Amino acid sequence: MSALARSHRLLSPLLPLPRSPLVSRLAPPLLRDPLATKSFSSKTPESKGEHDEAKPLGKVSGIVNSILHGSGSLPKMQSQESWGVSLARGKYVHELQNHRIKPERYDDYVQLVSEAFPRIVKESNNKIRLTGSWATEIGVLDSAVHIWEFEGYAGHAQEMDRLRKDPTYQKFIKDLRPMLRSRDNQICLEFAFWESRPPVALGGIYEMRTYLLKPGNLLEWEANWRRGLECRRQFCEPVGAWFSQLGGLNYVHHMWNYPDLETRKKTREQAWKVDGWAETVYNTVRLIEHMEANILLPMEFSSLK
Repeated sequence: MSALARSHRLLSPLLPLPRSPLVSRLAPPLLRDPLATKSFSSKTPESKGEHDEAKPLGKVSGIVNSILHGSGSLPKMQSQESWGVSLARGKYVHELQNHRIKPERYDDYVQLVSEAFPRIVKESNNKIRLTGSWATEIGVLDSAVHIWEFEGYAGHAQEMDRLRKDPTYQKFIKDLRPMLRSRDNQICLEFAFWESRPPVALGGIYEMRTYLLKPGNLLEWEANWRRGLECRRQFCEPVGAWFSQLGGLNYVHHMWNYPDLETRKKTREQAWKVDGWAETVYNTVRLIEHMEANILLPMEFSSLK
């Protein structure tokens, strides 16, 4: 055996073994021949032909990713606009207003809105309807909640334009601002399965429950709550339910009426005994980022009281 042959035989265990193109493509960078590895970012026109056979890499890595993590395709998600079409009653738009009042100006505030809000409704020729106005009894104190109803977005835009040109309304806003610590609003739609009650005197207390959902969970929340509502309806009729479209997003609000807190307690305990209610709670609580329950008392001029 020649000296050259003996030298090659001795060195051959140290030389890289031939690899199939698939193994070469999948091997981590540290296992590849460093002299043969080039990043895609450093490719030059001269070296284009050098990597032509590596084009199937995306397909192979996609197969591996599918094996490790499941299908790489993303589920088709409905947009928030299409959710509004599928979930909403569709006839009305509601504006939910929250006013946080300076404690020392609380009585002035009640007197001001008690005069202004009925006048706004009357002068609109019923194009603005006041679903209700409430003051917080338990929860965020020194605050008030007002829910207005408009005939769609077009009705809302038309009435807001009219009020901006109304000197009496502008004076009301000017007088209102110094009485408040803050105010915010949301444009909301009614859930199709939960129509808001018309004006009626129910008496007792109102509970406004507000949920901030994790983004993307509105459809699942609605499907579970639609079933769970039938469990609650055996003991208590809901007042209304809305989901936000403008302002703070991913919010759900629903309202209940009870004669008193003791009746509320018993009603909620009874619901737990009905098949399906525990499942509804289990399926919806994991969808929630934050939740709160405020006990409200209707103001004297409220259409729901």
